[in-house]
Amino acid sequence: MHPYQSLNRDTGVIAYQNGPDHIAVQFKDGTMYLYTNKSAGQDSINQMKKLAKAGAGLTTYINQHVKDRYEAKIK
Repeated sequence: MHPYQSLNRDTGVIAYQNGPDHIAVQFKDGTMYLYTNKSAGQDSINQMKKLAKAGAGLTTYINQHVKDRYEAKIK
């Protein structure tokens, strides 16, 4: 996992890991969600990867666009 370098200290995301067709996102509470091309759509996955790399907007994007369209939830 890579630390999420958010400029906004009030973010829910603390880490992420990119894969060829997915992104795993870990939140402050320790819960990790796996979003895949199949579950959230390739365009959304690509956007999430860009936001994760930039360290800005990932939590907001998840809340507004992909919400519960994850493949797996790991607690």
